[in-house]
Amino acid sequence: MELEESILTSGKLAPRTRRLRALTIDWSRIALNVLLPAFGVIFALLLGAVMLVILKADPLAAYAALVNGAVGTRFGITQTLVKATPLLLVGLGICIAFRANVINIGGEGQIIAGALMATWWPLFFHTWPGWLLIPSTMIAGFIGGAAWGFVPGILKARLNVNEILSTIMLNAIALQLMNLLLQGPLMDPAGVAARTFLAQSAQLPHQVWLPRLVPRTLLHAGAIVAVVLAVVVYLFLWRTTIGYDIRAVGLNPNAARYSGISVPTFQALALTLAGGFSGLAGTVEVIGVQHRLMEGLTSGYGFTGIVAALLGSLHPIGLIPASILFGGLLVGADTMQRAVQVPSSLVMALLGLVVLFVSGSALWARRWAARRMIGEQKDREETA
Repeated sequence: MELEESILTSGKLAPRTRRLRALTIDWSRIALNVLLPAFGVIFALLLGAVMLVILKADPLAAYAALVNGAVGTRFGITQTLVKATPLLLVGLGICIAFRANVINIGGEGQIIAGALMATWWPLFFHTWPGWLLIPSTMIAGFIGGAAWGFVPGILKARLNVNEILSTIMLNAIALQLMNLLLQGPLMDPAGVAARTFLAQSAQLPHQVWLPRLVPRTLLHAGAIVAVVLAVVVYLFLWRTTIGYDIRAVGLNPNAARYSGISVPTFQALALTLAGGFSGLAGTVEVIGVQHRLMEGLTSGYGFTGIVAALLGSLHPIGLIPASILFGGLLVGADTMQRAVQVPSSLVMALLGLVVLFVSGSALWARRWAARRMIGEQKDREETA
């Protein structure tokens, strides 16, 4: 790609007036970015098969149950897409953050922040019609997550605070804040009256519920919104000046700074946008699936979304099938556990292996691409 090549080889950026010109498609690099993560998943499953044999379980039966649970029935397919929706939204934010060379580990807290806003907003404006309440709730949830991502972003920009530490700490703060509110101001009044005191909010008004795409399933219109946003993020990163600046900062901060780009500003912006998309993931879970705020909302989406983004080569379009794959793994793993009677820890270990191999393949692909570009530049210099 022209941008990566100009930064990694010469350390300089093209003039701003030439930044948005058409880029040459490098099919070998695209194939590498697609095949390496795929092989990583295959190796993880093979190693998981060895673990199943050690536990005296039939690997073929186990994986057959996993596939059947994920895509073998209408319920499995719709549940896979339901699980993939928040993963896709979280992953979109991860793609933006990683492109700016910042790491967002705060997806869990940002999901909660978005869900809190998406709960308070429709409960407060419960008289609004659905055509106004649904989009405004999504915007409120995005803003809630973005505010939670802005905190580590501004700390990174102004004080150079490590964003990994700050985002992880904010996860715990968001969790405790949700628990406090669910046991106080947001607790369901009906539960208080019945003296059950369940840690959940009141049910949201029906006009804010996302429409079901398939009757008698949990598949909601948020899945379509997530796919549309994936295209929007692609256009944002590769077809706008701001997206160019974000990618330039991630590829070579020194070259970006030399070109006049404010590196701290765009890193803070990337973390803020990442928080916003995670907040939107919490929003669609609340108004699309649960219709109220409850404990255990995140289900680990904030961390699994990182792996899905890596599997998708940190590309918004590649993230779509990657999210569906991980959604299928989450749904099928429960079926596999029941079918072959393996402990839940094995399922977590299997997902962990996928994380390990996919992350390693992504790192190797980036290093190979960098070495290849530098080698091509040297060949051109020798030829000249």
